Amino acid sequence: MFDKLLIANRGEIAARVIATARRMGLRTVAVYSEADRDALHVAMADEAVLIGPAAASESYLRAEAILDAARRTGAGAIHPGYGFLSENPDFVEAVQGAGLVFVGPPASAIRAMGLKDAAKVAMVEAGVPVVPGYHGRAQDLTTLADEAARIGYPVLIKARAGGGGKGMRLVERPEDFAQALEGAQREGQASFGDPAVLIEKYVTAPRHVEMQVFADGHGNVVHMFERDCSLQRRHQKVIEEAPAPGMTDEVREAMGRAAVEAARAIGYCGAGTVEFIADGSRGLRPDGFWFMEMNTRLQVEHPVSEAITGLDFVELQLRIAAGEPLPVTQEELHVDGHAFEARLYAEDVPKGFLPATGCLDHLSFPAGASFAPGPVRIDSGVRTGDEISPWYDPMIAKIVVHGPDRPTALSRLSRALENTRVSGTATNLTFLARLARHDGFARGDVDTGLIGRDLEPLSRPPEPPEDAEIVAALALAGLLEAPASSDPWARLRGFRLWGAHRFHARLFAGDDLIDLDLEIDGPTVRTPDGRTLSIRPEGDAAVVESGGHSRRLDVLRTGDHLTVHEGTRSATFRRHDPLDQQDAAAFGGGVVVAPMPGFVSRLSAEPGRTVTAGDALVVLEAMKMEHTLTAPRDGVIAEVAVQVGQQVGDGDILVTLEEVGDA
Repeated sequence: MFDKLLIANRGEIAARVIATARRMGLRTVAVYSEADRDALHVAMADEAVLIGPAAASESYLRAEAILDAARRTGAGAIHPGYGFLSENPDFVEAVQGAGLVFVGPPASAIRAMGLKDAAKVAMVEAGVPVVPGYHGRAQDLTTLADEAARIGYPVLIKARAGGGGKGMRLVERPEDFAQALEGAQREGQASFGDPAVLIEKYVTAPRHVEMQVFADGHGNVVHMFERDCSLQRRHQKVIEEAPAPGMTDEVREAMGRAAVEAARAIGYCGAGTVEFIADGSRGLRPDGFWFMEMNTRLQVEHPVSEAITGLDFVELQLRIAAGEPLPVTQEELHVDGHAFEARLYAEDVPKGFLPATGCLDHLSFPAGASFAPGPVRIDSGVRTGDEISPWYDPMIAKIVVHGPDRPTALSRLSRALENTRVSGTATNLTFLARLARHDGFARGDVDTGLIGRDLEPLSRPPEPPEDAEIVAALALAGLLEAPASSDPWARLRGFRLWGAHRFHARLFAGDDLIDLDLEIDGPTVRTPDGRTLSIRPEGDAAVVESGGHSRRLDVLRTGDHLTVHEGTRSATFRRHDPLDQQDAAAFGGGVVVAPMPGFVSRLSAEPGRTVTAGDALVVLEAMKMEHTLTAPRDGVIAEVAVQVGQQVGDGDILVTLEEVGDA
């Protein structure tokens, strides 16, 4: 076994690999960009090496910089994590050519599965069931449109070098094919440097079920059961679970056998995932699943499989890379209980799940293990005070739960989400909590269309906690601070010798100005609508009692801002400053602003052009995904403030409109 490991990645996966390597007694080396100088994975490692500027193309994707870091530190092996260079066969060969151990499969296996079209041809030859489709070389519009018609609509266009939902378009009508193809090709080129696509029959009630496989260098291959990843939005996984609901022994055996054969067919070694699409319209059946692709690396959702097998997959990767055989046979593996993983992201759900940025003013999770088995497990690469930047994936944490059965595990997931606190950036926390309580999901009636069918109730802005503005007003005025001593007089904040007093507060909730007139008599607060509340401090919280019912609201303050949490609902406030001249007037729908950091990839806006509400004006690219920004109302374009290729920040004005006739 090598004694020093370099992790060629960042964030949560780098921290997760370091945690296992430490437990095994290995020394670890982190690499980091200038944007990650103070990152958690850097702090956790024994050594850390700066490899370049913030842009991934100038740091985490620079193979020569990573190899140089390994040479300088004397690392004997490199773990790629997932993303970045993890599935780059040229990087594998460069690592091995430098005399180092690559913790992953051989370059030949990665190449065999790297292009979806070639991979499917190989799977057909290996006897693995494959979805009907077109995987040919011709890429002209006429050929592809003809093939789509032959397969039969609806069809799925997929970038052949794709992954993570990038370069993928669902097309339900022939007249939409050309536009969808153009978008898929653009994303394929931007994300993978390859615009080529393949076309597949779209299964109407699809379930995404994947098999975890492990292979060693001694000819042993096993599967470690399935994960259901059907809860997706825009082909991005949201909540994963293991085992799959409704899975039978017969289907598991057939799917596991197909996954093992797929791995054997390409001479696989290490951890991998064989992904299948299953027809969920009539339940899981041995003849109702087809190969989609193989991910030749560790998956983001691997903790749910670790939970039900009791194995540490990173440890298995390291031992296999060191030449050891698999420590278990297929017969020795069994499913223990049920597990879920929810991906907590910095994203603005009501705005269409746009990536968000900002400083994590506060971040706390329910009591649980970090990167280790338990009823609750938290895998995170960030801490309170860290910045969610526009440079990388906006994941905050993976919240993983395990229980003896599915209902218990799902209840634990819901509770864990309710006890998670994030301030400083928009997140999908409320969205995840609503999914965890979704009736269909609770029954196990899952397919990849579940979120889309119920998107409006799942993604609507959450209501703030009841009485949050009252608690915030008192806290901002210092009336909820814990007493300085046990002296009874120290507890009488707000006390007046002659009884209750009037308290007027002005505070902002976002851009909305709130005026409050309260009557305070010790802990008793009377509201303008005649209600009587008892509000008392309890640590970093306020206990609000009314009508014999008490509730606890967490109160977290950072600088001028204060956030009130109750469960997964929260509201952020700031005190109104009458001397502040920066209260900007509303734009009245006359501008198009950047909803997130990104760069302008296309412009169809020109000064003087008359537009109607909904017309496409700007295509913004962020996190390798395209976002089309449209005219908010009818009008005439007065000014275009950006150009193609320009980097913009969240809230930057891109296009200004004026009324027709004002130009």
